[in-house]
Parts: sequence; C-alpha cells; structure tokens
Amino acid sequence: MVVLIDTNVLLDFLNKRTPYNAFADRIMDLCSDGTIKGYIASISIPNIFYIMRKELTVKELRGLLLDLCDIVDIIGIGKQKIITSLLKEDFSDFEDCLQIECAKQVNASYIITRDLSDFSDSPVPAIMPDHFLKVCPA
Repeated sequence: MVVLIDTNVLLDFLNKRTPYNAFADRIMDLCSDGTIKGYIASISIPNIFYIMRKELTVKELRGLLLDLCDIVDIIGIGKQKIITSLLKEDFSDFEDCLQIECAKQVNASYIITRDLSDFSDSPVPAIMPDHFLKVCPA
C-alpha cells in the first residue's frame, strides 16, 4: 500500500507530540519495515526545518531530516504541480493542494493527516493516523 504522509503527522513523529506520536511512530515503523510505501511531499522538509528550527540546532535538524529520508521517499514539487495547485479555486490551502498533487502522482491509497477538513475535496482519500492503522494490512 502506498501512502502520502502529511507534514502534521511527520511533526507528531519527529517532535514526539503526545498523544499523536504513538500513531505516527507506528506508521513510520510500517514504512521502515516495508509494510507500506511511505511518501512525503518535498515541501514538508523545509516546512519541518522552519517549524523546528527554534527547538534544535541546525546540525540536529539535518540529522533528524536525513534519518527521515531513510524511512520515506520524497516526491518533488515542480512547475506543473504548482500551476495545477494555483488553478484550483476550490481549495484555500495551497500547501495542501501540493500535497494532493504529490499523492496523485504516486497513486497513493491515502493521505495520512490529522487535518481531514483541508482534504475534503481531495481525489485521494484523507485518513486520520489512528484510523489508518485500523485499515492497514499490517
């Protein structure tokens, strides 16, 4: 099964945000052991770096993000995804549009996120981490 993991779930995992990190940790374990194929949008990396820059040193952040790159694959965001996302008038969150475009490109079964409302019109179904773990064939 192929999934795209939204930035908020990655932050739960990396920041150990309780109680959400328990679900995020399990999802990342499933990616790590090959049970599922996890992707993240390339935009998640600079977003995480920016959000976590006051909590960790640059060296620590680099190490953390390099470790993340060992667990998941990264799908790029090029000109076409940006144009497609900018043209979508029914979405208010540009970053989520980019996430959706990335999920479509990798034929993801789900976008794993804690922000379902931003993906309500997505052609790729969005699912909460705890619900995903109930449907995942693990």
